[in-house]
Amino acid sequence: MTIDNINVEETVKHVTTLIGQEENLSPALKASLEVMLLLISILVNRLGLNSRNSSKPPVTDPHRKKEAKTASGRKPGGQHGHIGKTLNQVADPDIIKFIPVDRSLLPPGEYRKIGHERRQVIDLDISTVVTEYQAEVFVDQRGTKYVAPFPEGVTRPVQYGVRVKVNSVYLSQYQMIPYNRIEEQFIDQMQMPISAGSIVNFNQDAYARLAYFDIWVKEQLFHSPLAHVDETGVNIGGVRNWLHNTSSDKFSYFYPHQKRGGAALDEIGILPNYQGILCHDHWKPYFNYGRAHALCNAHHLRELTRAWEQDGQKWAQQMNALLLEINGAVDDAGGCLDPPSSELYRKRYRKLLTEAETECPAPIKRAKHWKPGKLARSKSRNLLERLKDFEGDVLRFMDDPLVSFTNNQAENDLRMIKVQQKVSGCFRSMDGAKIFCRIRSYLTNCRKQDVSATDGLRLLFQGKWPAFMESVKIQFIAE
Repeated sequence: MTIDNINVEETVKHVTTLIGQEENLSPALKASLEVMLLLISILVNRLGLNSRNSSKPPVTDPHRKKEAKTASGRKPGGQHGHIGKTLNQVADPDIIKFIPVDRSLLPPGEYRKIGHERRQVIDLDISTVVTEYQAEVFVDQRGTKYVAPFPEGVTRPVQYGVRVKVNSVYLSQYQMIPYNRIEEQFIDQMQMPISAGSIVNFNQDAYARLAYFDIWVKEQLFHSPLAHVDETGVNIGGVRNWLHNTSSDKFSYFYPHQKRGGAALDEIGILPNYQGILCHDHWKPYFNYGRAHALCNAHHLRELTRAWEQDGQKWAQQMNALLLEINGAVDDAGGCLDPPSSELYRKRYRKLLTEAETECPAPIKRAKHWKPGKLARSKSRNLLERLKDFEGDVLRFMDDPLVSFTNNQAENDLRMIKVQQKVSGCFRSMDGAKIFCRIRSYLTNCRKQDVSATDGLRLLFQGKWPAFMESVKIQFIAE
């Protein structure tokens, strides 16, 4: 890295060489200088990390500039075949206001009415609707009362209806609006007082109603031929925990846990005995599950960029270009390469890694510095060995149409969880995190199945399931 026209890496190497040649330095001073140089190297490397060469989010990039869009040559606006959302007049408006012609403004003459022109204004009317049930009461000669049964769910003198619950859960769990702001909206727009405690109760009610869904969605993911998995840190009660995600193009499941590794994955219960392909970012516990694995190449591209920009590894730049070339060829081929093309790219991949051994060799054990165990390797060397040892998992997207180039499916599903953390800061308890994850899992599945979050919640509080759940039944034994 160059700072103020000074090549830091070359300067550190030069100083290290001078220290090694100096014979009059005491061992303590020499060790201190070496530690300082090591710290300088670590800090400089961190300064060079950004969203292109690490897992840091783009918002942390210093002096971040938006890349200019490449001109597509298309005209602005909706393209041919695009389904527009232009407002259309409705056949049965709620309110009709007749506007007569002011005859005093007409020039002299005879006129006859031939019809009218229509213009419609679509607006929103937010109002509170109170439904009162009056159950008849009969009494016989003995004074015994007989009361007509109230509708199912109507159990109190005054209670909130389904639409209130739907809107409350929708705002808190889907739009992730804090409770106090939901209270403000209800009182400002609907003149309806609602407390944070009531919102919590609605969320707990939804969580309890989704107990069957929790079993159902895990069964669907267990039988998926390809599953994307990922995890991210979450703050629960001021303590770092982990939120795990298992997903496919049709289903998603979120679950919070104190652990990041196998203990959490076993408790969730999807991956044990899973026999499909598992796509992930090389987190080692995942290799204990699944029939085969596919590694996220978005992570590889960032690591290769770092190896080129910070370590000057030319092979990393070439490998970056090769992986992107292969991905383009797979897209052009419709999602899968034919065997000859696949073998050709595989040979180029192996040849490049073989040549990289010269530029980025493994460390050599020297007698005077020998210590038991594996010698420490640079990040670039670790990446090289990983690409070589896991070739089949890195390139699986070439040969299997189910496997994608990246693990973006899981990462995209987790993105809104990070948004929730930015809005609320943390979960107050593990129970609150579990409520959020189960409801969020349900709403994410609804969206993936073209069911709106509002419709999904309305069906839930009405005691019904969406059509996509009714069409795929599961068999399980109740404990």
